[in-house]
Amino acid sequence: MAMARTLFWHRRDLRLADNTGLNAAVALGPAVTGVYVLDPAILTPPQHLPPMAPARLWFLVESLLELQQRWRAAGSRLLVVAGDPVAVLPQLAALLEVPAVVWSRDVEPYARERDRAVAKALQADGRKVLVDWDQVLVAPEALKTGGGDPYRVYGPFLRNWRGQVERSEPSTVDAPSGLIDLEAAALDAISSGEGPLGRLCLEGQRALERLRAEHGFRGTEMCPCRPGEAAAAEQLATFVDGPLMAYEPDRNFPGVVGTSYLSAALSVGTVSPRQAWCAAQEIKALARSDEQLQAITVWEQELGWREFYQQALFHFPELADGPYRPQWRQFPWDNNEDWFDFWKDGQTGMPIIDAAMRQLNETGWMHNRCRMIVASYLVKDLICDWRWGERAFMELEVDGDLAANNGGWQWSASSGMDPKPLRIFNPATQASKFDAEGEYIRRWVPELRHVNTKDLLSGEIAALERHGYPEPLVNHKTQQARFKALYATIRSA
Repeated sequence: MAMARTLFWHRRDLRLADNTGLNAAVALGPAVTGVYVLDPAILTPPQHLPPMAPARLWFLVESLLELQQRWRAAGSRLLVVAGDPVAVLPQLAALLEVPAVVWSRDVEPYARERDRAVAKALQADGRKVLVDWDQVLVAPEALKTGGGDPYRVYGPFLRNWRGQVERSEPSTVDAPSGLIDLEAAALDAISSGEGPLGRLCLEGQRALERLRAEHGFRGTEMCPCRPGEAAAAEQLATFVDGPLMAYEPDRNFPGVVGTSYLSAALSVGTVSPRQAWCAAQEIKALARSDEQLQAITVWEQELGWREFYQQALFHFPELADGPYRPQWRQFPWDNNEDWFDFWKDGQTGMPIIDAAMRQLNETGWMHNRCRMIVASYLVKDLICDWRWGERAFMELEVDGDLAANNGGWQWSASSGMDPKPLRIFNPATQASKFDAEGEYIRRWVPELRHVNTKDLLSGEIAALERHGYPEPLVNHKTQQARFKALYATIRSA
């Protein structure tokens, strides 16, 4: 009699090591098969939603191909199928005759609705469904105020979150090994591409290979985020062995290698938040100063910011559609489409803004300090709806994550969960503080390499020095005053 097989559905946990859902599947027995569904609702979403960034698609496909190799090394395999998960997962489960399907939960509104429908279809066929949290250190349901409400402010959230994390003493587990592959008949069907199972798997694998050839991302060598579980582990080790000890203040300087570059890995789960947290705890023993301990603490706080936005989207799914503060729905945006296009292409005439946007366009990634600067500029200098910027980022970022991207843009726009009513960044001041020698700007705006640093940072560049570089679209001081006046109209309302 064949051993009962379990199907594990990968989604945002594209790794074998420290995967709580996979561990739960293996606990049922070693006969485990992985599956990933190429969901058209995510890969080619409806027109009103941003398309998946070519950089993110590249990262996803390469991570999946590596994950297939890791499954084979563990003794089993990862099947890739294409289609609506509500239809194809019950079909695959029936073809493999599995009694149980396991996956890890997600905070995004579409994923939650999809998962409920998949679970209902599987249970209607008499199959068990096992789900738990994996993409966060603390389950969103466990993070409530003393009054039982979700957190709306980061500071109190962080205290509760950190306390729960420290009390739970997270630890990581190795990848499973000695798994048992499919029966010979199923393997023959898959290899030949014949029969319902063979055709389903062949179509999925062909779709994956087609996406690999057609993703259209040209910055694969320049992108600092590297796909796959092995690369994520290597990047984490490199970070904790070096930059982490100086994370504060180096994280603020876009011209310095001072961050982990793990944002994309955390988004698709080639590394787990537990692995990131535990690596930081291990390195604490080697800290030789209060400054180094503080740097590690700030890194932990950044993991906390990630989970703050995750729990916010979980408890307030309406954030995906608009501002947290309702008065912002009435803001009279200018929404100059030409200005928006200049901003997106890195042609605003403000060097720090253009450097950052060109970095994003060319590499699929932008330094977090620069994300805040360009967001403030779009919203409060160009007076353009923050949702335009949110969409643009999702169309370009290798690490595009709905919760983090939405949270960051609402923070910058002052429409989100931030107790400070109005925050405006002066781009010239930000450039002077965080790119004082102009090295970052000169790298990404090479036509201005010859300009003296003072003018480069301020953007006040003489016409003869521009060499085709555009004049500034706006005057920051003028636009700041105008934005405040517009803000006063919705504040009083």
